[in-house]
Amino acid sequence: MSRFTTALAAAATPIVAEIKPTDGAGADLLRGRTPAQVLTDYHDAGVACVSVVTGRWFGGTRELLRDVAARTSLPVLQKDFVIREAQVRAARELGASAVLLTAQLLPAAALHHLVEHALSLGLTPFVEVTTAAEIAAVPHAADCVVAVNNKNIRTREQDGADLGRSLRLLPAVLASGTGFPVSASGIDEPREAAELLAAGYAGLLVGTALLHAASPRAWVDELSRHRLEEGRHARQ
Repeated sequence: MSRFTTALAAAATPIVAEIKPTDGAGADLLRGRTPAQVLTDYHDAGVACVSVVTGRWFGGTRELLRDVAARTSLPVLQKDFVIREAQVRAARELGASAVLLTAQLLPAAALHHLVEHALSLGLTPFVEVTTAAEIAAVPHAADCVVAVNNKNIRTREQDGADLGRSLRLLPAVLASGTGFPVSASGIDEPREAAELLAAGYAGLLVGTALLHAASPRAWVDELSRHRLEEGRHARQ
C-alpha cells in the first residue's frame, strides 16, 4: 500500500478532509481563518488525510498545497484538473502523496498514461469517476483510490449532490479491484457519512461540510457515534 492508502486503512474514521478557499460560486469557505488554522482543526479531529484544492475555480493555488504539505505529517491529496505529466511531477515536488485524476475529462489513453506516471513517482492516483463506464476504464485500479464524485464538475459542483450515485456505483467500484473505494463531495451530515461507510466505502472525502462546521472534531465525533449505533443494530 502507499502512504496515502495506508493512512486511510489505519484511521478509525477514514476521512479525507478538504481545504479550499471558496466554493464554486466564489463564496468564502475559510471565513477569516488561515489554512494553518483549518489544518490544526483537522488534526484535532483525527482525520486520515488532507485534500488541498489548487484549482482556480475554488480559489486554490500551488502555494497553498506547498504550505499545507509543509505543515502536516498527514498524506496530502492535490485536487486540480490534472491533464499533463508536468502537473503530476509538480504535485510530488509540492509535497503531495496523491494526485486527483478526473476520468470524465481524460481520454482512456491519457488516463492510463497519467496513472502509470503517478505510480512511477510514488504518488497514489486518486481517480474520480461518475459512471460505470469510467470505472471500467480505470487502469491499475488495485493501485488506485477509485472515488465516486457525488457532484457535477461541469457545473462547478454547484448542483445538489447525489449520494445515491455512490451507492449505485459501489458494486462496480469494488469489481474494479481497488481496495480503496471512496465517496467524494456533497456529504453534508455525519449520518450520511456513516451510511456510506457502512455500505462498504473505505473512505470519504468531505470538504464544505467540515469547512462550515463550527467544530470539525464534533462533526467527526458524531460520525463515530452513528457508526457505533449502526454496528449495534447490525448485531441485534
